[in-house]
Amino acid sequence: MVKTAPQGAVFLCVATVTANLLVHMPIQEPKSFFKWPVSVEQEIAAPAHEVWNVISRPGSVELCHPFCAQNPVQLWSGQDSRDEVHYLSGWVYERRFRLWLEGIGYDLEIFKSDDALASVSWRISPIDERSCKLRITIYPYALQKYPVVIRWLPHLLRLRPMLSIYLESVVKGFEWYITRGEPVPRNQFGSHPWFSASKQSAD
Repeated sequence: MVKTAPQGAVFLCVATVTANLLVHMPIQEPKSFFKWPVSVEQEIAAPAHEVWNVISRPGSVELCHPFCAQNPVQLWSGQDSRDEVHYLSGWVYERRFRLWLEGIGYDLEIFKSDDALASVSWRISPIDERSCKLRITIYPYALQKYPVVIRWLPHLLRLRPMLSIYLESVVKGFEWYITRGEPVPRNQFGSHPWFSASKQSAD
């Protein structure tokens, strides 16, 4: 007698193969000057679909992001979605979504007013039925207009370390909310020179 695999196992297998194909999909229509992306990955003890339900929910950044004060939504319709991230430091950035991969992730651009600052890729990859990985990759536009010989040192010594610390806090914040079911406390994983409230504004 031929035994068939359980339906859940078949679904997980298909989802894993699909995720492996899409998880490394680059930003849609990448600009030719993208160099040296910064990426951080976090394992989460929750099924991939639960993680997707959180990251695709409008306003979820305010619940999961340790440096976010507010996350007002302008439009939420998949690929054309737009929202804002109001940081504890007072900075306000707009997120404009460019690519929406249902159950897998999305790509977006970060703007300050009408100035594009970076592209960001969010990807979920299943590990098994009860866990997955969330990876965020940022492609900063800063310094890209300068020759490599000039920009590599500030990127290595300043930009990359600051973005890595930032992304580590963000993925840990989503892991916190998804596994605990409660909003992440502000600056839970340490403050950040760019995105945390200054001592003066905190007083």
